Amino acid sequence: MLQHATKRPSGVTDFGGDDFGAAESRVGMSGVYARHGKRVFDLALCLAAAPVAAPLVAALSVAVRLEGGPVFYGQRRLGRGGREFTCWKLRTMVCDADERLALHLAADPRARAEWEATQKLRNDPRVTRFGRFLRTSSLDELPQLWNVMKGEMSLVGPRPFTPDQSGLYHGRSYYRLRPGLTGYWQVGERNGTSFAQRAVDDARYARELSLWTDLRTIFKTVRVVLRGTGC
Repeated sequence: MLQHATKRPSGVTDFGGDDFGAAESRVGMSGVYARHGKRVFDLALCLAAAPVAAPLVAALSVAVRLEGGPVFYGQRRLGRGGREFTCWKLRTMVCDADERLALHLAADPRARAEWEATQKLRNDPRVTRFGRFLRTSSLDELPQLWNVMKGEMSLVGPRPFTPDQSGLYHGRSYYRLRPGLTGYWQVGERNGTSFAQRAVDDARYARELSLWTDLRTIFKTVRVVLRGTGC
């Protein structure tokens, strides 16, 4: 029932330690909440959500399975300090997604330009019918609550990216934070911004990191989910 991403680029730098810290992120990252309270907040909300999230994931898994192929999709992502982890989602794409993407980009220069700028496609030929619903509702990301429980992610933080995308990211704040199930980029104009914009969003979040910031971002996420603007 599991589908694992097989591509894992080599030569990823380990950004562990504090020597990569950027001046723009020191204010928020130095607070008591960032150092201790944020993890407690994550665990408390995950445990509170579990009685609803677990049955919902089970029900959605049945629908994904009916379309054929594995239910879950695991992809290697970069976490805090540049360490890699497996980020879990409900599968939203066809099983031959990599091959289909390569053919689509080769045949459509406009799609290739969009992919190179944003690392996403508005009209993605890889997405299944039910997968499109999961994406627009953001329900495909519910399994990442397990990543949060394990300490690999946080409820709020930077959008996680893959090791082979690290060369496109020009910033430092990402590597000081746990990637988030939601965050500034996720609740912003995510469908219309470049991949490079993530570094700006991450630096701002690192500066403003607080309990109030996380609560406000979660409330905004609820509005985004209800509007169905995911992709």
